[in-house]
Amino acid sequence: MSSEALPSQQPRPFLRNRTDGHVIECNGEKAIIHAKSGPSVTASDDYWTVGQLISIQVAQSRVVGLVYKVDLPNAHWEQGEDQSIHVHVELVGQVDTLGDGTLRFSSGIATYPYMGAVAHRIRSDDLAAIYKATLKNTVSVGHLSQNADIPALISIDSLVSRHFAVLGSTGVGKSSAVSLLLRKIIGQRPDLRVLILDPHNEFSSAFPEHAISIDYTTFDLPYWLFRLDEFAEAVFRGRPSVAAEVDILRDLIPLAKERFASAEGASSASLLKKDRDYSSMTADTPSTYRIADLIKLIDERIGQLDGKPDRPTLKALKQRLQALVADPRYRFMFSAPTTMDTMRQTIGHIFRIPKNDRPICVFQLAGLPSEVVNSVASVLCRLAFDLALSSDGRIQTLVVCEEAHRYIPADPNGGFWPTRQAVARIAKEGRKYGVYLAVITQRPGELDPTILSQCSTVFAMRLGNERDQEIIRGAITGASQSTIGFLSSIANREAIAFGEAVPTPMRMMFETIAPEQLPAAHMARTQQSSRLGDAHVSLDMILTRMRQLNAAENNLGDEDGFDDLVAQGSPPSYPALRPQPPLPPDPVRAQWRTLDAAMRNDEASKPQQESSERFRASDLIRTFRTDKP
Repeated sequence: MSSEALPSQQPRPFLRNRTDGHVIECNGEKAIIHAKSGPSVTASDDYWTVGQLISIQVAQSRVVGLVYKVDLPNAHWEQGEDQSIHVHVELVGQVDTLGDGTLRFSSGIATYPYMGAVAHRIRSDDLAAIYKATLKNTVSVGHLSQNADIPALISIDSLVSRHFAVLGSTGVGKSSAVSLLLRKIIGQRPDLRVLILDPHNEFSSAFPEHAISIDYTTFDLPYWLFRLDEFAEAVFRGRPSVAAEVDILRDLIPLAKERFASAEGASSASLLKKDRDYSSMTADTPSTYRIADLIKLIDERIGQLDGKPDRPTLKALKQRLQALVADPRYRFMFSAPTTMDTMRQTIGHIFRIPKNDRPICVFQLAGLPSEVVNSVASVLCRLAFDLALSSDGRIQTLVVCEEAHRYIPADPNGGFWPTRQAVARIAKEGRKYGVYLAVITQRPGELDPTILSQCSTVFAMRLGNERDQEIIRGAITGASQSTIGFLSSIANREAIAFGEAVPTPMRMMFETIAPEQLPAAHMARTQQSSRLGDAHVSLDMILTRMRQLNAAENNLGDEDGFDDLVAQGSPPSYPALRPQPPLPPDPVRAQWRTLDAAMRNDEASKPQQESSERFRASDLIRTFRTDKP
């Protein structure tokens, strides 16, 4: 370093000249400010930088602008000399001083800046007034990026009731932000139930004291709770369905339900069973039936159609049903209790009726067969809506869809239509009945734009894809659209929040969450122990799980070749079903049922309020079964 350069390297005092800029151009949406920068200017070095909010004095008010571009008018920099710079700002609102001295911010601008109006660094009081929430039931979820002393406030009521979305690339802290928001929500809304559709099994460790976790080992979702389209998705293993076989299911499933109901009614005189109207049963009615009865009805129809062209179709359907029941991955649909009416226990457990201080249900989808995940998501979203509708809004649920672009893709021909319909119904009509939606995705460009448009509050984290940024730019309304330009460069845990739950679009930093409450904390601990030398691995256990998760149609041959023969009209030869050994009793599942029974016994001794809630649950089940599809 030369001796001549030393004087210029001395730190300048941190002084603020609040009259460092003047307006030279304004078009109603944006303005250009002429300012000076250089060694003789007493303003701080970060005075005019992109992302800062500045004030423009207009009479007794101050127009607020967001700096989105800074340049030199002559495109030439003179080292060591004062420079003329142009600061481009987007006008976002106006701060007025009321008669009592208080400050009020409005997103509208009553008086626009005139030529020569003075521009300066925004005052701390003005900045606080901009983000001071005038909405009800507000909480702090972090702080402003521009000033860490000012909290980032959001309205929980507006956030939940108008739906919200958290968007961001992988690794930017999206799941941590969701965990933080959910903790704030249940803290302010203890009446709310939360259902998390977790495709990566990462949220189970985020709420150890507020949530139950349901995985493939403790999962009971009877097949008779599925509607026809949802059941067909499981039967055809995600492949395109055969219309003729679906029509057969539509005809025979109601008969199987009536057959089971008749046999059950002959041996039981339950009041609930008397209340059912079996003559109005359809394939969509959530009523118990046996797969064995359904297969027997198919056999009876095969016997009646000896030599008829429909016979190969019936045999194909029978083969699919037998393969589905024999597949150990679908045990959650066909376990022993599914021949009993467990609807009350299933819905009560998943939707936390009663909550028992655990309002969150984390539904882990990673262990389920990939071809049935869409069906399960459809059933859960549909039940959440029906539950809110049938309870007249007394049971309110927030459905959190992680990786939402899987269920509701932008391609109208993609995804599973019943799932898309169930999620869309919540997005469009849910707030009227008390069921709300939270959408989390890393690819908003692949998400159905109709669903995203229903989310009135958006937390946009770092997004590098230009198409994703365009989606956000189209979603943000009014001023501050220039904030979208920062999406590719903001830090981890940082977000641009806009919508109904915030008073004005703001660039904010989420609070830090304790390590033990982070999503996937259990996975991180496992990986950390492995890196530290804990090499104890049971290969037998791993292989057993792999076989359970990947045991496919090999048990019964190649279904694709079978479909080809049916399409050609040639009845194939059917391999005999290999007898399946009985599955060993599942200790986790047995423990859950024991705990559930104990919980129900405890309910009987609780105050009248909970007993009325239990009675209401029985009313809801009757309503589900009497509603016409």
